[in-house]
Amino acid sequence: MPPSTDPQAAPGELRSGLRYVPEEQTAAVISHELALQAAKEAFEATVGCAVLDTLNVHGSDPTNRYTVKPAASSVHAGLKIGSYWPANDRLGLPRHHSTLLILDQSVGRIAAVLEAGTANAYRTAAADALAVDLLARPDARTLAVLGTGHQAGYDVRAVARVRPVDLVLAVGRDPDRTRAFTDTLARDGIPARPAAAEEAVTSADIIITATTSTTADPALFQAEWVRPGTHVSAMGADAPGKRELPAELLSRAQLFCDITSQSRRIGELQHAPADAPVTQLGDVLTGRAPGRRTPQDITLFDSSGIGLQDLYLGLALLDRLDTAP
Repeated sequence: MPPSTDPQAAPGELRSGLRYVPEEQTAAVISHELALQAAKEAFEATVGCAVLDTLNVHGSDPTNRYTVKPAASSVHAGLKIGSYWPANDRLGLPRHHSTLLILDQSVGRIAAVLEAGTANAYRTAAADALAVDLLARPDARTLAVLGTGHQAGYDVRAVARVRPVDLVLAVGRDPDRTRAFTDTLARDGIPARPAAAEEAVTSADIIITATTSTTADPALFQAEWVRPGTHVSAMGADAPGKRELPAELLSRAQLFCDITSQSRRIGELQHAPADAPVTQLGDVLTGRAPGRRTPQDITLFDSSGIGLQDLYLGLALLDRLDTAP
């Protein structure tokens, strides 16, 4: 059984000493299936755990940013440090990286350190896939993705595992980069082509936004382009002032999120009406609240990112590393 499900064995197991797992090892064992299962366990845990807020800070150079996401379940505790260093492009390195720390709760020391940059991309995509699986219409087939960066491809691939996607319409600012993005998806067996924002949104059953847009930028599309019955996953807003969606859409849609208090503070829902009802995805997953009510509803999931998902992913990675052939 995974360490997260064995409260008696886990503390002794962690007391065996500090364990360091480099990026190469976590990247070798991560998969969409592992990430989705960890996400399900994490969102189930949000129902019974106190979910701790994310801390957003910047490096010595304010253009560099990192977040600290703490988490505690009834058995384990830990945190993720997620960094965003935009100048890494010039070094041939990803802009994003993640480091997971898992605590030995019996003595309060760090038991494991996992470099998890690649795994984190799967983790974020797993939240998107879980939301689509719970909220999108069963017959959803056409996917629009706004953003062609590092994260967008992982999200498309994860969603394609929970819905039989017939076509991906990709919207990006750079035509060459957008074409390269869709060509890569097509080589993986996911039909995809570039599209203008209006064509993509008006055609879509599922919309994913995965950008770094802020309130200083125009919304990525117009609210009236979204058809009844569409599901929207807003993945980019994770700090005050970030925004991807038109305000009118937040008034029309059924609103869902990972954690309401955090989404209201740093997620897309910081721009939602104060009196708009919001449902946490964990409550839908566990049957405590309904998801989509009718085929004509527009459902909107705001992913601000929670530490519990990182904690459960780290535990799943350790378990997979221990059982890998």
